[in-house]
Amino acid sequence: MREKIDEEVSVVMYYSARRKVALPHVISWRGVEYDVGEIGYHHKVGDGRTLSHIFELVDKTGSYWFRLKFNTDNLHWTLEVVSDGNAY
Repeated sequence: MREKIDEEVSVVMYYSARRKVALPHVISWRGVEYDVGEIGYHHKVGDGRTLSHIFELVDKTGSYWFRLKFNTDNLHWTLEVVSDGNAY
């Protein structure tokens, strides 16, 4: 079931100097840590003077899909939407 969350979450991210990319690695939400699997989509969104990076990804087990927003103004992560893949 797809559910709108809009909660701040803790994220461990890494930066690859060789690839010149910074990506989320682990998401901590409601006391559970989810290892990031495949990142399916990444884009930037501007809202006034604030730039945010949007990541759509699945956990390593493929059980959950997440949409994360990284706010470059305050460096906070927000879990916008989560889905367990079920219709209901």
